[in-house]
Amino acid sequence: MPLTDPDRLFPAEPGQRALARALYESVAGLPIISPHGHCDPSWFAQNARFPNPAELFVVPDHYVFRMLVSQGVSLSDLGVPRVDGGAVESDPRKIWARFAANYHLFRGTPSAMWLDHSFEHVFGIDEILRPETAAATYDHIEACLAQEAFRPRALFERFNIEALATTEGALDDLAHHKAIRESGWQGRVITTYRPDAVVDPEFEGFTANVEALGALTGEDTASWQGYLAAHRARRAFFRAHGATATDHGHPSARTEDLGDAAAAALFAKVLSGAFTAEEADAFRGQMLTEMARMSLEDGMVMQIHAGSRRNHSVRVFAEFGRDKGFDIPGRTDFVGALKPMLDAVGMEPVLTILLFTLDETTYGRELAPLAGAYPSLRLGPPWWFFDSFEGIRRFREATTETCGFYNTAGFNDDTRAFCSIPARHDVSRRSDCAYLSSLVATGRLREAEAFEVAQDLAYGLAKAAYRL
Repeated sequence: MPLTDPDRLFPAEPGQRALARALYESVAGLPIISPHGHCDPSWFAQNARFPNPAELFVVPDHYVFRMLVSQGVSLSDLGVPRVDGGAVESDPRKIWARFAANYHLFRGTPSAMWLDHSFEHVFGIDEILRPETAAATYDHIEACLAQEAFRPRALFERFNIEALATTEGALDDLAHHKAIRESGWQGRVITTYRPDAVVDPEFEGFTANVEALGALTGEDTASWQGYLAAHRARRAFFRAHGATATDHGHPSARTEDLGDAAAAALFAKVLSGAFTAEEADAFRGQMLTEMARMSLEDGMVMQIHAGSRRNHSVRVFAEFGRDKGFDIPGRTDFVGALKPMLDAVGMEPVLTILLFTLDETTYGRELAPLAGAYPSLRLGPPWWFFDSFEGIRRFREATTETCGFYNTAGFNDDTRAFCSIPARHDVSRRSDCAYLSSLVATGRLREAEAFEVAQDLAYGLAKAAYRL
């Protein structure tokens, strides 16, 4: 018996379900464009086997371990590395057993659907993961991972991935991307420029990071103009390694457009370390506008992931570091916050700025009206907590009537969990086809148009938005 229902996520009404199924079948085999995510480029550079099932499914996936932590399982017991290098569980079978013992916690969540899809369609497993099946499931996946067909490059090709973008910091040497390019392998794995560590004054080690940026580029990053020149140099380096986009993970969508003198004074203040939280936020806002101007110069697509209150748990951040499942949504203003940047560059049709939010209340009130007016803006897909059937449906219902489909950017999976990539794109394609079938059923979209839109949502819009 299959783990996943072949008609999952389709409407219950028979006629609408049949149309949703037909729409889905027309896009199910399309190549995957994965334009934003956090897979490790070393996987594809080295093409070594994945170490074991626990390190493939549990240790790197904050969707998985945050649920277990919420029920009292410690990150240490799940093998998540500590900042201080202290002892954590090192036996992958014990980690897997804890995962299996708590698998019921994922019932009804998108994580369950992604995991079941991966187990069934990647590894051929047809039994539900539970304590009684944990050992056999582990052994089966372990045996698969020992085969050449389950190495990263082979899975990349099997998943029908046309392009996959990773995300690297401004100081990264991109050695793995260079190795991929020089290996002769034809898989397209590109980088994305993520400068948070040298843009956010509240990022740990900010001043030292800026000094390193100067050393790396040969620019005087103690001066405002030298600092901007260093960013331009690193952006060019990233573009030479395939990058088509930048990414900015800021706590707010605030932008500023200060004059050169005021911007230089603010830069000197944050570089000194003697700054307030307000000044740090203002500097981040200034840098969003500066990055938008640079995108206008070099053609890179700009992504703004705003509204995440990152590393919410002081204790988890201190013990385990960033990206450990404690990025929590917060109220986000876009209309007022983006205005300085939009006044500067918002009407430029050759510029593409993709907006992401964790505050769903802004979709209909702010984001769709903004994207439906400014030629530079596009809406990124539901992200983090909302890349689910319900989240995608709410997104479409809140935004389509105002900005249509073609001011959105398709789908990206934004994941560290490699085997979940086809599962996440499958959920997106099914969810969008279900929504399109409802538009046809209620006379708001012609059936032939629905098939065209399904192709664009599954493939064309992301490829165009990210200039791939």
